[in-house]
Amino acid sequence: MGRSTVFDLIGPVMVGPSSSHTAGAVRLGAMARKICGGQIIEAVLTLHGSFAETGKGHGTNLALAAGLLGMHTDDERIPQALEIAKEQGIAVSFNTGDLGDVHPNTVKIRLKAKAGQEVEVVGSSIGGGRIIIGGIDQFKVEIMGDYHTLVVLQKDLPGVVAQVTSLIASTQINIAQMRVSREKKGAHALMIIETDQAIDPAALALIKKLPAVNQAMAIEPLE
Repeated sequence: MGRSTVFDLIGPVMVGPSSSHTAGAVRLGAMARKICGGQIIEAVLTLHGSFAETGKGHGTNLALAAGLLGMHTDDERIPQALEIAKEQGIAVSFNTGDLGDVHPNTVKIRLKAKAGQEVEVVGSSIGGGRIIIGGIDQFKVEIMGDYHTLVVLQKDLPGVVAQVTSLIASTQINIAQMRVSREKKGAHALMIIETDQAIDPAALALIKKLPAVNQAMAIEPLE
């Protein structure tokens, strides 16, 4: 979490009163949309801490919905985001809850896509429009949306990490960071690889075909 961006210096251009509750919330919704990777038809959002207490007054609900629609932080349509979502056939609902020992500006987003895939994303707005994704489904992660990111859900077997990284290296793509977490030895594992360039589609297709890989997705960085 030591990386600095222009957000650290001047903050984002945004519509709304708070960079954490508005700009950060838009970026959280946008990142969840990218992770889902399909046309969203349903979104259930659980607001925690400060998001739950003051979020509606700061427009956090509208900002999160705007991000799920693919809007940017300076989009003038943010105040109408829920209406636009309804027009597009996306069911968006909000509730509040205690998500445990997490940042006060945290939301859990459960998404369902038209193709049937479902994903649960937990993310926090940490100030100045910056965000961190701390969970994808049952796995703890750390994704800030600054890099092209490859997410691989795999069986925890020897050699899988080497196979994936070799396929990436074969396309001359530089790996900036990599983290691997697992449920338990021999069960499922999640590989997060951040790269300086976009993942080559041919390499991604080969990664998806590896016998030990259950799912692989390439996530573009936030703008």
